[in-house]
Amino acid sequence: MNNEKDIVVGLDIGTTKIACFIGQRAENDKIKIIGFGKTPSKGVERGVVRSITATAESITKAVATASEQAGIAVHEVYVGIAGQHIKSIQNTGTVVIPPEHKFIEQEDVDRLIDEQHNIMLNPGEDIIHIFPQNYVVDGEELSLDIDPVGVPGKQLKSTFHIVTGNTMNLINIHDSVERAGLTIKGVVLEPIASAFAVLDNTDRDAGVALVDIGGGTTDIAIFHEGVIRHTSVLPLAGNAITNDIKEGCKILREQAETLKTRFGSCLPQNVSENDIISIPGLRTQPPREISMRTLAGIIKARTETILEQVDFEIKKSKLEKHIFAGIVLTGGGAQLRHIKELTEFTTGIDTRIGLPNEHLDKDTDPEIINTMYSTGIGLVLYGFRELDEKQRHNQETLEEQQPEPEQEPTKVENIDDIFAPLPDDKTTVDEPNDIEVEVPKKPKPAKSPKVPRNNKPGFGTQLMKSIDKYFGKVFGDDTIRNEGNDEHDL
Repeated sequence: MNNEKDIVVGLDIGTTKIACFIGQRAENDKIKIIGFGKTPSKGVERGVVRSITATAESITKAVATASEQAGIAVHEVYVGIAGQHIKSIQNTGTVVIPPEHKFIEQEDVDRLIDEQHNIMLNPGEDIIHIFPQNYVVDGEELSLDIDPVGVPGKQLKSTFHIVTGNTMNLINIHDSVERAGLTIKGVVLEPIASAFAVLDNTDRDAGVALVDIGGGTTDIAIFHEGVIRHTSVLPLAGNAITNDIKEGCKILREQAETLKTRFGSCLPQNVSENDIISIPGLRTQPPREISMRTLAGIIKARTETILEQVDFEIKKSKLEKHIFAGIVLTGGGAQLRHIKELTEFTTGIDTRIGLPNEHLDKDTDPEIINTMYSTGIGLVLYGFRELDEKQRHNQETLEEQQPEPEQEPTKVENIDDIFAPLPDDKTTVDEPNDIEVEVPKKPKPAKSPKVPRNNKPGFGTQLMKSIDKYFGKVFGDDTIRNEGNDEHDL
């Protein structure tokens, strides 16, 4: 029995199939698919759920197969969403940093993102994703490798790429999954999920256009400098090619799908004129013979129309000169022969086929490593990324909530220890602790000696002598004076 805490389930509700993938962590940060189930899709048209009951039945079958293979019960799933109702808009938001924040904190960034939910939308639309494009602090744009958290500033501004979808279609997906006894843990735009499976950080940084050609829609996601810049969903895909083959060759839909997948090509000039395919006739009708070059011509005409729309969306994003990693084709439609060459001829951009093996364990079943399963595997990878971010956020929150340890007050037994005298020149500082050093007491300053008076009589004494001498002559008084005494007797 596997640990369900390390399990993520992706559910791809597509137009032609419903696939369930159960992923588990493996070594070297890889993911191992331990459960896989697939069933034909019923009730879904061009990525939109039309019949909740029929879709829920298909979901139940796919999940039951994957659950039995993995040996665990499935309760929560990540679901992909597409359809021509998907739209994207650009919006700019600004928040003022509170005075008590010395620098931008995570709650300021979260507040800026949350405010985007208050923008005006058309009636019947809901927001699916909000992708920040850049951050501007006090009028100065930050580099993409700098997190605004921790940057000092008073105003935070950003431009956002916002993906919206029809409210009723979102409700139908939720009702279908809940009817199957499951809970939706997250709804993800399908090209974003596919990008997790077939792209790496180098592709996103260099600039890349992911084109997921499914059964009902062709999904586009353009990345540049590691950030998703443009998303779009086209209502033309593999089913349109199948319908053209059916009408052009006048055969059944199942026969047309078989011709497309087994013998189809996007370049008629690469197919011999003498190659003929025989199709069984209806009832008493004779077999129908179809030229492979004719088949390739039908496929090319419709595929070229799809790729022209892709080229239009790339130019609309104004990033055609920044897509250094080229175009990456994935999805069931990427299995057509020579579609890589036709894409390069139509768009003039280097192209490759993207397989969902970028992040899978080496022991993964080769059957799963197929372009048609990119979305389902990408949903699992997206779920693990969300799980890691949640754990990191909880850890940071826990560290912030932990109080700082209180320091015990220093116990002082003698008040003189606090006001210890500073050592003088005779104090030995580098002596070991186990040797007692006697610091001599500083001697008290000696009193200044009394300065003896000068033996020369002062001015007062000389004056008194002169007076005595004068009066002695007048009165004849022989008064005896002690010249060494300051007192005088008249």
